[in-house]
Amino acid sequence: MIQMTARRPSLSSLLVRLRDRSPGLAAGLLGGAVAAGLGLGSLAMLVTLLWISSPYPDSGPGGALHVASALWLLAHGAELVRADTLSGAPAPVGVTPLLLLVVPVWLVHRAARDAVEGGEEEVPEVSGGTAWAGVVLGYLGVGAAVALYASGGELRPDWVWTAVCPPLLVMGAAGLGVWTAYGRPREALDGALVLLPAGPRRLLLGGGGRARLVVAARAAGAGATVLAGGGALLVGVSLVWHGGAMRASLLHLTEGWSGRFAVLLLCATLVPNAAVWGASYALGPGFALGAGHMVNPVSSAPASILPPFPLLAAVPEAGAGGWANWAAGAVPVAAGVTVGWLVGRAEPAGTQGWSRGRTAGVAGLASVFCAAGVAVLSALAGGRLGVATLARFGPVWWQVAGAALLWIAGLSVPTALVLRAWGRRERRARSERAVEPATRAAEGGRRFSSPWCAVGAWLGFQKVGEAGGGGTGTATGTPLMPYGGAYDQDDDVYRPLLAQRDTPFEPYDPLPAEPPRPQQPPSRPPHSPWWPDDADGEDPPGP
Repeated sequence: MIQMTARRPSLSSLLVRLRDRSPGLAAGLLGGAVAAGLGLGSLAMLVTLLWISSPYPDSGPGGALHVASALWLLAHGAELVRADTLSGAPAPVGVTPLLLLVVPVWLVHRAARDAVEGGEEEVPEVSGGTAWAGVVLGYLGVGAAVALYASGGELRPDWVWTAVCPPLLVMGAAGLGVWTAYGRPREALDGALVLLPAGPRRLLLGGGGRARLVVAARAAGAGATVLAGGGALLVGVSLVWHGGAMRASLLHLTEGWSGRFAVLLLCATLVPNAAVWGASYALGPGFALGAGHMVNPVSSAPASILPPFPLLAAVPEAGAGGWANWAAGAVPVAAGVTVGWLVGRAEPAGTQGWSRGRTAGVAGLASVFCAAGVAVLSALAGGRLGVATLARFGPVWWQVAGAALLWIAGLSVPTALVLRAWGRRERRARSERAVEPATRAAEGGRRFSSPWCAVGAWLGFQKVGEAGGGGTGTATGTPLMPYGGAYDQDDDVYRPLLAQRDTPFEPYDPLPAEPPRPQQPPSRPPHSPWWPDDADGEDPPGP
């Protein structure tokens, strides 16, 4: 018997290891399958409800389920192929509703997090790799079955897009869920940042690099939010401006209330896409409404043949843009100022602050992050809606990313530097104000914060503390008169002042506002020849 044979594990030990590991993998598989089933079931229920309420059902429940399966794949970024076209040639459908994209991401993230936690205990019982693999395999297993079923309908999945986009989405969301379950450890990010070049790596991993990275990420998120919110505002204003055309397109598409409800529901799922389109319009590159037809603030040239849809009715008219179109440039200005404001005001407490170079570097890094996020959103918000003219629909991601980088970096860097200088000036002023009272007290209270305070104190109108804590006076504004002569401790005038030694006043309490009351005259001595004996005040008798 050789050494390797002697160390070979027995079958019982392998069964024990498999039994110990199988619950975590099985829980991950089950969680992934349940997450896929929840997303698919919600879409199937909605489509079936619309099919039941439709006055003109073209197919049976099987057709409704095929449509639901195709929409589920479209929500994962896969492109569909529509076979029932007027020309007979298949037409692609590649615009992913971003609101539907949120549902599978959230479900997979939650399934992976629950698979790692494995219960209500604080310490995770399942390794991250096992939970991640189980959730991904379980979800993609259901996805493969759904893709096979949807291939028999009128909306068929494109196999290249189906093989690439859903797996990437599921793996990314599951990895994020596992990272969240372990408390978002920074070691995973440090391992990725080591691959960067020397300059960016020194900026991110040097002294305080993690804090700068967090500040840049938060500022970039705020800038992207301002861009998306501004784009949504532009879309809303345009919808109100073109309200008549929008209503006409809605009435032209369908006649029944169920069909109109379905169209409005589709518009609601495309509202995030419209917000990204509005942001790209505000940034300058605009978006494409057909191959060779761009719409931007400078000029608008939409395609002459567009499908009647309420959101497309809000597109600006063809021709050169006016002042109302140019006013959209306020959106990237607000985003750049927001990023610079957050970077300039995010100076760490208890330190001397960042240098000019580091402040500008953090603002530039936030601009890069913001441009990358806008590029991803632009790529997801657009796509193809057909062939020939409709082959390009939506923003061009690399143009939008470049414009966002120029806008955000050009505004955030000077804003952050100005706020940094202003913050250092405020801190310097606060430190001087903190030292100034002690300096005034050492100089006898003769310094004042301004000439007006000095004049007020000289006239006797200034109260205690208004001159920086160094002046002298009473609470009513009456200045104390100096007394340079000696005094006797038995004097009646200074006896009340000496009695204050035993009172619980603080050393810096002001003196009493009112002067001491005069003492009563001493009682007359008995049988005095110079004082009347009677009470009626008669003169004393002569000698």
